[in-house]
Amino acid sequence: QRGLGIVITDHNVRDTLAITDRATVIHEGRILLEGKPGDILADPEVRRVFLGEHFEL
Repeated sequence: QRGLGIVITDHNVRDTLAITDRATVIHEGRILLEGKPGDILADPEVRRVFLGEHFEL
């Protein structure tokens, strides 16, 4: 709770979401979704664009 933000740019979704409590998903230069890792993984548009139908955690 230090008010510190860190920007991580990575395509390894599993590892990246494991180390954060909030994330922002950017696609084609626009914010697609901001939120908790569970919300991001559950979002149908994020799954379609980044994860595919058969992504498993």
